[in-house]
Amino acid sequence: MAKMAASVVAESGEDVFRKMFKFYKRREPPPDLKEVTDFSSGAASGGKIVPLKLDPAAVSDEDAARVGLHPVRDWRAFGLQGYPGFIFISNPFLRGSQAFWVRQCLKTYPQKPNVCNLDMHMSPCDTQDIWARSAQALRSPPSEKRQPKTLLERLRWVTLGYHYNWDTKTYSANSYTPFPPDLHMLSSRITAACGFPGFRSEAAILNYYRSDSSLGIHVDESELDHSRPLLSLSFGQSAIFLLGGSQRQDPPTAMFMHSGDVMLMSGPSRLLYHAVPRILPPPRQHAAFLDELSCSCALPTANVLEPVSQEDWDVCSRESSLSPLNGRPKLRLLI
Repeated sequence: MAKMAASVVAESGEDVFRKMFKFYKRREPPPDLKEVTDFSSGAASGGKIVPLKLDPAAVSDEDAARVGLHPVRDWRAFGLQGYPGFIFISNPFLRGSQAFWVRQCLKTYPQKPNVCNLDMHMSPCDTQDIWARSAQALRSPPSEKRQPKTLLERLRWVTLGYHYNWDTKTYSANSYTPFPPDLHMLSSRITAACGFPGFRSEAAILNYYRSDSSLGIHVDESELDHSRPLLSLSFGQSAIFLLGGSQRQDPPTAMFMHSGDVMLMSGPSRLLYHAVPRILPPPRQHAAFLDELSCSCALPTANVLEPVSQEDWDVCSRESSLSPLNGRPKLRLLI
């Protein structure tokens, strides 16, 4: 990765992060992905991957299962040399549980009083029930005639809890709605295992990435308390995530994010530049997410997860029209 970064930055005075971003974003010719770190296999790590031991006593097996997670002792967690405070957990979710969280992201979290991108140019009454206004069209067989996009297909982001102001890039106490209890329970279990007991979810941004989407280079610094970690959960399509340094001239590390993967950024890694230049179809070994509905009935009882009906899953599956190879849109929750 450092060799690639050195070669691209030498071509011009443009900062190395932007050059790397453009390299992975380009369509023709497609980029060579052999230097992208894959935590699920250890590929292209260049020895930078450091296995981590989380605290299995921080979360009981029962509490983990209630939100669809494996016992903490079975999680595959890693750090990266040169990035203290960065933790990557390779899909800690029980088979069958991702379907529930995907449905929550598409059906429940976009509902009012939460805020979404459609509110910027539509009246609240028109965005009152995005799922209900879209479901019938998405359940219908695909038509050869070009159809207008449904509201669900036009979703780009949803904010929860304290709502982010995209114009001022700030949070305000005057713009708040209750944070989803189920999502708070999930995030508190993960952060506790990573050494942050008592973590309280107060705000989240849910991004919907299509096959041609990207997330620009930025630092998450709008939060008032930078001592608390950032938690990122990913569902659906795979993506390339770039994690840089505190300066744009620092060469970033490219890594794959697959469905179910979790990242936590704290301490020195909390205010690093990062970006998502490319969305990718999931590799075959990670495509179990696409077939998990049949497993949801086997989830533990007495948990916050509910079985996803075939009717609801049909709508989630029709979102495949927005992504290649019958995938789903990329869903990324930043908490």
